[in-house]
Amino acid sequence: MRNNSNAKNFDVRETQIAIKTLKDYFQRDLANTLNLTRVSAPLFVRPETGLNDNLSGVEKAVGFDIRKYDLHVEIVQSLAKWKRYALEKYGFHEYEGIYADMNAIRPDEELDDIHSAYVDQWDWEKIIRREDRTIEYLRYIVTEIYSVFKRTETYINSVYPYILSRKLPDEIQFITSQELLDRYPNLSPKGRENAIVGEFGAVFVAQIGSPLTNGDPHDGRSPDYDDWALNGDLLFHNPVTGKAIELSSMGIRVDEKSLAAQLEEAGATDRRDMPYHRAVLEGRLPLTVGGGIGQSRICMFFLERRHIGEVQVSVWPDELLDQALIRGEKIL
Repeated sequence: MRNNSNAKNFDVRETQIAIKTLKDYFQRDLANTLNLTRVSAPLFVRPETGLNDNLSGVEKAVGFDIRKYDLHVEIVQSLAKWKRYALEKYGFHEYEGIYADMNAIRPDEELDDIHSAYVDQWDWEKIIRREDRTIEYLRYIVTEIYSVFKRTETYINSVYPYILSRKLPDEIQFITSQELLDRYPNLSPKGRENAIVGEFGAVFVAQIGSPLTNGDPHDGRSPDYDDWALNGDLLFHNPVTGKAIELSSMGIRVDEKSLAAQLEEAGATDRRDMPYHRAVLEGRLPLTVGGGIGQSRICMFFLERRHIGEVQVSVWPDELLDQALIRGEKIL
């Protein structure tokens, strides 16, 4: 485990400058690499549209009523489904895509060094062909995104050569969640992730959502955006903590057949009549691939910070702030 005392030499003002420098570079390169156009995105949606993300199905979205109108809305939990709708509405074509800043509030989150009640990420989505709905195409997209991470590392390390270090291997490794379980059968899902990134440094764990041979899924996934056979998480080894850090979740999105099957498997067939779900089941939305990339987490990783509160302004319990102070972490 690395002592990040050099990174701690940043004061708060220098940290804010470094965060902007890093984010500006990363999003430009991501847009150029994947052919994405930046768009504005909603902060809240009407729940009856089916556009909000249900995450693993247990998190409760923050909602409120708009005064003087009979409108109840929810803060988005991600833009996973809205982006697909937007690609159709805005007239995008094959291999064109969009990205947006996504800000969410997750009050059910267990707060720790990488989890905050405030979520900030880039949500991206692009249109593909039906023949692209393969694991090979997903691997191609993951490799392209990994190249953005590699170039970002080279850039930010050139800006701060006396502070930061090279952390990413030349290539990313691929493994399915079942193969990961087979490799480490006696470890928990998080334990398996820590072990595999400890071996390879950067890993894409594919096929998350369906139960494995032990009866449990590797992690929870909503049934109505990713195809569980064509999705996964991008994990890096964080040398500051010695653990895995998930920087992106992505996947090829459901088509008519996989949506129907996954809604059935998840016991969520009541969603079929929502406008978004009807549009997918009737083939009225484009086939897409997309995902989210954590903005604060990439800042944590590249700027070598131990706690997400060092690169993001949020609210923390007093005991967590006290622990951070003892460790010398500069919480924003």
